[in-house]
Amino acid sequence: MQKLTAIVLISIISLAGCVFPGVYKINVQQGNIVTDEELSSLSEGMQRSQVHALLGTPLLLNPVDPSQEYYIYTFQRRGGDIEEQRIVVHYDGDTYRSHEAKLLEETPAY
Repeated sequence: MQKLTAIVLISIISLAGCVFPGVYKINVQQGNIVTDEELSSLSEGMQRSQVHALLGTPLLLNPVDPSQEYYIYTFQRRGGDIEEQRIVVHYDGDTYRSHEAKLLEETPAY
C-alpha cells in the first residue's frame, strides 16, 4: 500500500511541474538591425563595400540576381507574434542604386 501511495504522490508532483503557469518566455530577435538614419546615409553611387560598412553584411544574397541584397530583422516578444523588418538594396553592378524598406516602428534591441 505504501508503494502505491508513493507512486501516486510522485506522479502528481511530476505532472504538476508540467503545467506550471509561470513559464518564462524570452524575447527572440534575429537578423540585421538597420535604422532609418543608416538608410538615409546611403547615397547613389556608393560602392557595395561602402554599403556593407554602413549597414553590415546582408542576411540574404540572391544567387540568381546579385543586383539585390536583403537585410531582414525579426522580433518576437515573449512567444507572441513575429514582427519583421525587410530592406532590399538594389545595385547596378557594384554600385548602389536604391533601396526598398519596410521598417518596424520600434526596433527593440537589447
